[in-house]
Amino acid sequence: MKRMLSLSSLLLLLTLLASCAPAGPATLTVMTHDSFAVSEDVIAAFEQANNVEVVFLASGDTGEALNKAILSKKAPLADVFYGVDNTFLSRALEEEIFEPYESPLLAAIPDEFELDPTHRALPVDFGDVCINYDKAWFAEHSLPVPAALDDLLKPEYAGLLVVENPATSSPGLAFLLATVAQYGDPAYLDFWSALRDNGVTVVDGWSTAYYTNFSASSGRGPQPLVVSYASSPAAEFIFADPPLEESPTASILGPGACYRQIEFVGILSGAKNRALAEKFVDYMLDVPFQEDVPLQMFVYPVNSSAGLPDEFVRWAQAAEAPASLDPALIAAKRDEWIARWTETVFP
Repeated sequence: MKRMLSLSSLLLLLTLLASCAPAGPATLTVMTHDSFAVSEDVIAAFEQANNVEVVFLASGDTGEALNKAILSKKAPLADVFYGVDNTFLSRALEEEIFEPYESPLLAAIPDEFELDPTHRALPVDFGDVCINYDKAWFAEHSLPVPAALDDLLKPEYAGLLVVENPATSSPGLAFLLATVAQYGDPAYLDFWSALRDNGVTVVDGWSTAYYTNFSASSGRGPQPLVVSYASSPAAEFIFADPPLEESPTASILGPGACYRQIEFVGILSGAKNRALAEKFVDYMLDVPFQEDVPLQMFVYPVNSSAGLPDEFVRWAQAAEAPASLDPALIAAKRDEWIARWTETVFP
């Protein structure tokens, strides 16, 4: 009898000890596009503060990742989704993949970046898609750098520009939207028809355009003008081997020549870890994460309190008057604009 009581007491003691033992970390899954990057120490700080393991689910480019989120919305693959930009925002909202969350950190973010008044998609970063140029090439050829989109149609710039196909490339789509904003619909097609006649080169994606066709890249390609990002000159300087005294490239920033992309984060509907998801969204909008953004993804933070690295200040650029279109208009017309562009450029 005493033995049975002793055994029962032991089992009770073990049960009590187990209930008092610290729980293992929870898991928070964050779906992203493939270009997402963040410093390990920045994520480690969040994990330690919240007893959580953050798992990142890279899901392709922006459009592909959004499609996965939509197709899985009844059984979400993650708790949080980062990477929807303003070219796809309306689609994400129409498909109701996000739950509303009005983060207190929104108070530090200018209203110009908050495109969703329902607070389902919260802004994280922004950058401008612009035409980059090879400084040395234009100096060697004693040719002025084109200042505006109309300049690209002049005979002296024939064959000098490479662009990405908007049907297969995010920067290609952004540049197409810049021309729609600048010239209107259907007049943007006249611009592209003239650009085609002036020898524009079209490739499928940014990597080919920048690293194969662009003359300032390692490939030393034939085109000294490329559709890229206004932050690309900073990346050229930072990653130069051997080091350079200045960036070999710069961006054309004339009014309407660039298209501003804003990227958003949201809590997926049906998220298993809603409370942790809210904390992670807050963390992405707070200063430590925001100050990590420039040198990880070469975009600008939206939090006005976040500082910028010196090399980013020196060489990255932002357009003073970038082109923009209503996200709802983009959602309604995007496929049509691309189809008509294709008919015009590849008749």
